[in-house]
Amino acid sequence: MFQLDDKFLADIGLSDLPEEQKQAFLQHIYDELELRVGTKLSDGMTDAQLEEFESIIDRKDEVVSSWLAQYAPDYQNDDVFKRIEQAATVGSTNNAVVDEAAVRSEYAATKWLEINRPDYRDVVASVLDELKNEIINSRDKILGTDQPAA
Repeated sequence: MFQLDDKFLADIGLSDLPEEQKQAFLQHIYDELELRVGTKLSDGMTDAQLEEFESIIDRKDEVVSSWLAQYAPDYQNDDVFKRIEQAATVGSTNNAVVDEAAVRSEYAATKWLEINRPDYRDVVASVLDELKNEIINSRDKILGTDQPAA
């Protein structure tokens, strides 16, 4: 999909942002993106759908387990699950530690979106483009290089 990193900053013209501000700025962009995407995705969803998704995101194991049993009983063999699990593996291959609950929840959330909002990737891309344009239009102000009108 996309990465919020130095390349992202370069793409939007903010590679000159002071190093000490880059991580905070990227975190702010991530938080804003998450909020906007969540707002757009929730449009048209029922309260029951929103509650179910929130429970999956909040890692409520009984909800995640029940949802997986119903919609993805063979989830451990799904390539998506394997990629999420691989990305979550911490440590050397001999002493790898995986937070299984987190992996299962992330997988369930991904699959839930595929079923309930199959357009979610398009929504993320659209919202990210909007956010990029806003940042590009405010680049001088962000960098502090804007000049007040004379």
